[in-house]
Amino acid sequence: MNHKNLEYLKDQIKYTGFGEGFEAPLKRMMEIEKPVFKLVHETQFGTDKVEARMNFSKSKQTDMYFFNSYQVSVQKENNPDEAMKQTFYINKGNNITLKEAYNLMEGRSVNKDLTNKEGQLYNAWLQMDFKQSDDNGNFKIQQYHQNYGYDLEATLSKHPIKELENETYKSNLIDSLKKGNLQSATFQNEGSEQKQYIEANPRFKTINIYDSNMQRVDNRQSKTEKQSEAQSRSAKQEHKGQQQPIADEAPDIPKAKKKRKRPIIT
Repeated sequence: MNHKNLEYLKDQIKYTGFGEGFEAPLKRMMEIEKPVFKLVHETQFGTDKVEARMNFSKSKQTDMYFFNSYQVSVQKENNPDEAMKQTFYINKGNNITLKEAYNLMEGRSVNKDLTNKEGQLYNAWLQMDFKQSDDNGNFKIQQYHQNYGYDLEATLSKHPIKELENETYKSNLIDSLKKGNLQSATFQNEGSEQKQYIEANPRFKTINIYDSNMQRVDNRQSKTEKQSEAQSRSAKQEHKGQQQPIADEAPDIPKAKKKRKRPIIT
């Protein structure tokens, strides 16, 4: 067995957001030289049950194994009979983590440093397009590059957000939004303070704002934006029943409940 390969795969699994509990089953599969295998990770974000199946394969020429992709299944508490599924591929660059994958599947946007085919780094916002899917049943992911003109910090500065007055809180807020989190923020208005929730919206170069009941409160949203988001939600619901299987948050974010279970091998 290639021990350097084992250590590399352990780190890949860890930094893609699956933790450190997979060394033993990973080592066992590599020792028996199984050509293809899966490791299953189960967790929970809020009330949503999340299952991820990590796909590994052995090189046909060497003793090297590769972490190729992982399929995420999200099951809502209020809709236990249906689960949304999406496959995320492992690349040489900065992989999409499990929490970022979940945020994308929730319709939020994630900012990543990516690598193109020539090996060059570039930065882009990613957002799932629920109106388009590929031949494997995966929703397509739109990219909004730097030249698209979305400046998150400048957008936040247009709002009376208390956390922006402290450099540490401001940095944590921006980092959390870039990971695709729904982040709490303190809005100041005529001497009063109110906790609301915000998320990045690179497509319309804005932020979405919600009250404590998760109702949209941003009245400046354009009519075109409202119509587009309504269509997107409708398309998402339609695709949920059609698809085939295929913590790192800033302060004050509602904590995700995580349930650790023993790794499952298939």
